[in-house]
Amino acid sequence: MDCQEEQLVNTICDLYEKISKLESLKPSEDVNILFSQLVSTCIPPNPNIDVTKMCDTVQETRQKLIKICGEAEGHLEHHFSSILTSFEDNPLHHLNIFPYYNNYIKLGKLEYDLLTQNLNGLVPRNVAFIGSGPLPLTSIVLASSHLKETVFHNFDIDSSANSLASLLVSSDPDISQRMFFHTVDIMNVTESLKSFDVVFLAALVGMNKEDKVRVIEHLQKHMAPGAVLMLRSAHGPRAFLYPIVEPCDLQGFEVLSIYHPTDDVINSVVISKKLLVVSNGSVVGGPSCLLMPCNCSKIHAIMNKKKKMMIEELEASREEQFS
Repeated sequence: MDCQEEQLVNTICDLYEKISKLESLKPSEDVNILFSQLVSTCIPPNPNIDVTKMCDTVQETRQKLIKICGEAEGHLEHHFSSILTSFEDNPLHHLNIFPYYNNYIKLGKLEYDLLTQNLNGLVPRNVAFIGSGPLPLTSIVLASSHLKETVFHNFDIDSSANSLASLLVSSDPDISQRMFFHTVDIMNVTESLKSFDVVFLAALVGMNKEDKVRVIEHLQKHMAPGAVLMLRSAHGPRAFLYPIVEPCDLQGFEVLSIYHPTDDVINSVVISKKLLVVSNGSVVGGPSCLLMPCNCSKIHAIMNKKKKMMIEELEASREEQFS
């Protein structure tokens, strides 16, 4: 670990010590200041930092920090969802009061673009979002701005979160007709998973490697062949805030694209497709574990750009041929 890397890790560990001593993780001046400092420390892109190779003490701190971040994020979303539902008019008209709303706008556009590229322009009819929480901003952003005819099914284990989320969208005449909420552990959902064209897995569903892989294995078992699984991961120092999903965690899926943002969008995005298992037990497509997470995002971006250009050139030539 070089001097700069060591200084960064020490700063993050010091912030963890301060955060862990807070009486509550609910929104307050102290909580807001410390988490703002933590995010600003972790967000500058530094691809040379590999948190998975750090010592056991740092790894232990990282796991505790991810758990604390998840709890604090839940309190923050619950707090602002409660405020939003108190508006007499449509609460969705006031989403900008949430401090990270612009990040969700950017992340939604990024995920929609990746989805469009890899579905060759096809529009999903039914989307599932697992771990939607009390403020299901991803579903709302996608439904209102990008996938305007798609039906969204949101799954969360917390009934109070679903009650708030349902109330949040109830005043919107369009979104309320296309958005449903299910209070259930996703590990108990089986056959109905086959009905979704796209499944989103929230970053904090499975806060450690074992739990995350267990959920992915369950989805692989029950999703329809060819359905898309979109996951959120983390890269560089941002992995102190969210769990990492690596291609080798996606057994039974073909990794289509990995994107590591370099702006204020924290989460990396991994898009994959469930492979088709044929009668002899083999799968159609290549093994996802041949891809490495740190190097393939730019390669996938180039491949997708070339693929898009080829499609556009082919369409142009066809138009000329039949004009």
